[in-house]
Amino acid sequence: MKALITAGGHATRLRPITWNRNKHLIPMANKTMLAYAIDKIVDAGITDIAVNINPGESEIQKEIGDGSKHNCQITYIEQQGGAKGLAHIVKNAKDHGFLDGTPFLMYLGDNILLADLSAMVKRFKNDEMNCLLALSKVPDPERFGVPEIIDGKIVRVEEKPSAPKSDYAITGIYLYDGHALDAVENMKLSDRGEYEITDIHQHYIDNNLNIGYEEITGWWKDTGKPEDLLIGNQFILDEIKTGDVGVHGDAKVAQSANIQGKVAIGKGTVIADGVLIRGPVTIGENCVIHNAYIGPYTSIGSSCEIYETEIEHSIIFDDVTIKCGKRIADSIIGKGATVVAASESKPSGHKLIIGDNSLVEL
Repeated sequence: MKALITAGGHATRLRPITWNRNKHLIPMANKTMLAYAIDKIVDAGITDIAVNINPGESEIQKEIGDGSKHNCQITYIEQQGGAKGLAHIVKNAKDHGFLDGTPFLMYLGDNILLADLSAMVKRFKNDEMNCLLALSKVPDPERFGVPEIIDGKIVRVEEKPSAPKSDYAITGIYLYDGHALDAVENMKLSDRGEYEITDIHQHYIDNNLNIGYEEITGWWKDTGKPEDLLIGNQFILDEIKTGDVGVHGDAKVAQSANIQGKVAIGKGTVIADGVLIRGPVTIGENCVIHNAYIGPYTSIGSSCEIYETEIEHSIIFDDVTIKCGKRIADSIIGKGATVVAASESKPSGHKLIIGDNSLVEL
């Protein structure tokens, strides 16, 4: 079995973070979304993986490499002809030669989930299924592909329906056999101007093929908006493993520092005097934190410096400097950003350099 991960698109709802960073490289608990997807797939026993990327993409290749550090082999496939929908990604992977009729798992790379995929893959194989979809109950199914289920069987699927036939969303995890490649040869553009993944699902239904579903246990999050990133970060930190907790390598923690709960501190980091950290929290390598409070559900990247500030329920990227004497909460601070008190410079006042679609509260 192979796997196909989507990692293209432009993530306009996440700007300005995604102006110069691929969405799938956004860190959550100091690990990129794409890395989580790869590890989930490898844990399910699949090691031949293709990653769909935008034309000209290079940062993903630098970050992920050939897959060896994830114990797999990765092929990168540029999506030619523009972003025309998820089914177009399948067609593109077929034309590239990666999809050759072998069953495959398709995983939308911006989905974060707790579930182990092994049981789903095993059921697909053992029950000789043609298609198996992962479902999750959601309060707003109109945002997703929605199945209509009668007597435990999927009889129809609709993309973003105005009147959903169920409260299930089809999550971004699909298992297909070679019939998916037949489906993409007869696609037509939808009213939204895309080749819809639901058309592949409907192909299985219309041809009376064996299509089933599995409800995802635990949490699942489609990280389309900034608040979704914070919730996903919270979910992951809740699951922080005992082996990751503690002070790693040559990190130093002052005797007066107070560390409470599940906290992971990376190599070379210095937790100085006057610091209180309440987990779950993860802190990267080579950081300096002094006279500060780091509260629950915060992830801090590497090479950050934080002084005289309180931070809680936030994602801090690498190379960030914060010294503002304020409380920061529910925030996402991008790589290389600097946050300082207005009193640090003259004349007095708030000095702002803000990109498109930013949010600032003063």
